Amino acid sequence: MKLRSWMYLIPIITVMFLAIASASAAHGDVMKWVVGGVQREAIVFAPSKKTSSGKAPLVFAFHGHGDNMTNFSEGVEIQTAWPEAIVVYMQGLPTNASTEPEGFGWIYQTGPNGERDLGFFDAVLETMRAKFQVDNRRIYATGFSNGGMFTYVLWGTRENTFAAFAAVAGRIVPAVHLTEPKPVLVIAGEHDTTVPFRDQLQAIKVVRQLNGSDRDGSSCGQNCTMYPSDKGAPVMTYIHGGGHEYPLGASEMIVKFFEDHSLQP
Repeated sequence: MKLRSWMYLIPIITVMFLAIASASAAHGDVMKWVVGGVQREAIVFAPSKKTSSGKAPLVFAFHGHGDNMTNFSEGVEIQTAWPEAIVVYMQGLPTNASTEPEGFGWIYQTGPNGERDLGFFDAVLETMRAKFQVDNRRIYATGFSNGGMFTYVLWGTRENTFAAFAAVAGRIVPAVHLTEPKPVLVIAGEHDTTVPFRDQLQAIKVVRQLNGSDRDGSSCGQNCTMYPSDKGAPVMTYIHGGGHEYPLGASEMIVKFFEDHSLQP
């Protein structure tokens, strides 16, 4: 399956949480926030099955540039692959409203004028904890392309929140500095030219060094390699022969990886 995506990067405004509203859409709820005076949205899928503890894992999913939360949720269906989890599909804003009003995506910068999407994430996380019985040891982030890059942003800025990450067709942008080892699954296409494959390989190199996963890996299936970690943060890679795409079976692979990792008490 291919999903619409691109990358863009511009300065934007700082954010703060203000208000919430909700309405039903498909099988999830469209929830609304006002962050920094701007309305934001996300589709939230409540668990369709209960866990034995009564607390639910929480997955944040980020679409690619030019895509939207509805198309992404219908395309990847993490909520189907993990019915016990709360799954939140965030909606990006235009990264350059003057030239590309429908170029919805995520901002990479930090600091003043660069944290609108981090503030949006903070607001949604607060709401999820108030609305559901969230298992705070099992919070995860995943994304495709521009959304995969924002997943690395969250790793670099909100690392204590997350148990593990999964990036599909993403790279680590220069503004991101990872310091805390975390389990990660990286999915990349050998013929990706939108996010060059070499950049995705560089991301794998960076996370392996950070996680203490420099030893040779072992096969975890066709095209799949697991690199053990001396720091309790393994790196799993799935290198397929396609291009800039979200490959078939990726959601199930991501869910299985997340299920295997939680924060230590």
